[in-house]
Amino acid sequence: MKFFGFSRKIIVSGLLSAAVLSAACGGIIKDDQKTARLLKTEEASRADLLKEVDRFARVGSMQAKFYLKFEDNSFAEFGNKEVYRSADGEIVVQRPASIRMKVQVPVIKSDVAQMTSDGSTFRVAILQDGGSGKYKKFVKGTNSADYTKLQKDLNKKDLDNGQAIKESVNAFSNLRPQHFTEAILVRPIEAAKTYTVSSIFQAEEDASTPKKSPLRTVMRGYYLLDELVKRDDGTLQIERRFWFDRVGGIRLARLQLFDKAGEIESDITYGMEGNLTSTGNYNNLPLEILVTRPKEKYSMRLKYQTPEDVKIGNVFPETAFVLQNSWNLEEVDLDAKLRETSAAQPLTTTPPVGNKFQP
Repeated sequence: MKFFGFSRKIIVSGLLSAAVLSAACGGIIKDDQKTARLLKTEEASRADLLKEVDRFARVGSMQAKFYLKFEDNSFAEFGNKEVYRSADGEIVVQRPASIRMKVQVPVIKSDVAQMTSDGSTFRVAILQDGGSGKYKKFVKGTNSADYTKLQKDLNKKDLDNGQAIKESVNAFSNLRPQHFTEAILVRPIEAAKTYTVSSIFQAEEDASTPKKSPLRTVMRGYYLLDELVKRDDGTLQIERRFWFDRVGGIRLARLQLFDKAGEIESDITYGMEGNLTSTGNYNNLPLEILVTRPKEKYSMRLKYQTPEDVKIGNVFPETAFVLQNSWNLEEVDLDAKLRETSAAQPLTTTPPVGNKFQP
């Protein structure tokens, strides 16, 4: 038995040695993992990147018609999201931060909502709600306020007159016009702020390559241009981060806006570039913009209907960006609601000693 056991150890040891030798020599054992294709990158200086931001900032005002597509990410944590059909949108924007936006359902050619922001306050008129009248409101608020305590999702079961209306009301009633201002009107570089440059590579899928192709996964290089502002205590706080695609040239591909806590407020992606207006003065600008609002849990895709018909450079009166309640809708003052909610909040008390929930 000892002889047999000794022989078995020799055999097992021999098989393991053969396997290791075979792998080392590129024999039977083979790892077939795919490696992302590294794309060639272009070089640019910090001055080049700053100049490109200011090229976008040449657009001082714009009037354009868009195709709008809304994605509700309320259930994103569960791996689910609702995608709504496209609507028509007409947007007028003007520096420093004014916007007027009209949303229309293409099927019935009727306004679903109109909204404005003068840079500090906003007004939203919900004009269609499927016939119930429950959600037809005129909402007013302040751009910088946090209304998360007041946010309520519309109940689809209460909307019973037409699928197009149901989807559009649920999609557009919680939009705020100021979410789109800086996506369209990129703010110029400011001398008082600090700008730093770094680079990054990330794995992406090349949509122009067949899905089963081993070359579909690529490593794409970006420059990151961070805009920093000095706080009162002397520390630096990030306000904006520009992503420049370095493949085939230098292109502004993404813009992230941060709040005072360093959390992302807006994540803006710029699509394929083209020419706006028919003047030849506004070339190589994005024809499609995707605005994602993580806190509000939605994304909106804006695509120019006819880029050559876009109007840039017109001057609009300030009154154009203050929506009036000409429909005599019920008015809702979100600031007043927020004050009421805060006043109704019970004071936090320290639990008594011995409470079983006390840590």
